[in-house]
Amino acid sequence: MPERVHERGPEREPEQEDAAGPGGERGGLLRAFGLAEVYNPSMVPTLQPGDQLVVQYGAVVRPGDVVVLRHPFRQDLLIVKRAVERRDGGWWVRGDNPYVENDSREFGTVPDELVVARAWARVRPPRGIQRSPRAALSWALSAVRPVRPDRSLSRRLRAR
Repeated sequence: MPERVHERGPEREPEQEDAAGPGGERGGLLRAFGLAEVYNPSMVPTLQPGDQLVVQYGAVVRPGDVVVLRHPFRQDLLIVKRAVERRDGGWWVRGDNPYVENDSREFGTVPDELVVARAWARVRPPRGIQRSPRAALSWALSAVRPVRPDRSLSRRLRAR
């Protein structure tokens, strides 16, 4: 199953796969940030379908970062992957879900110009209606989390 991203923001995309996109106004600080919605399970357990990502366009990417990128074979499609390491020709990217192989194992390195944004935070939508203040507070405390780089991932993959 292909991955999909939908994005709203400075760069409008016709169709996207792993995540959904930037939301911001044109200009200043808001132009550099946006939202992306995750649609597929390639980043489970880190990200779940339905999660929203706060992304920064043009941010410096380091190994272990979660990034939004254009699919190398279908550039109208945006996907979310983890940047594992720099290689000749670009980034080697992988999903966190070992059962989904729509990543560099399938399409090779991704050129820098196809990396669109870096994920900073995950916002998990509420499941159902929060009927009590306690339930709403519990959701609010767990809904927003930084998307932390997995520095050990690149070391594990290089060791194989």
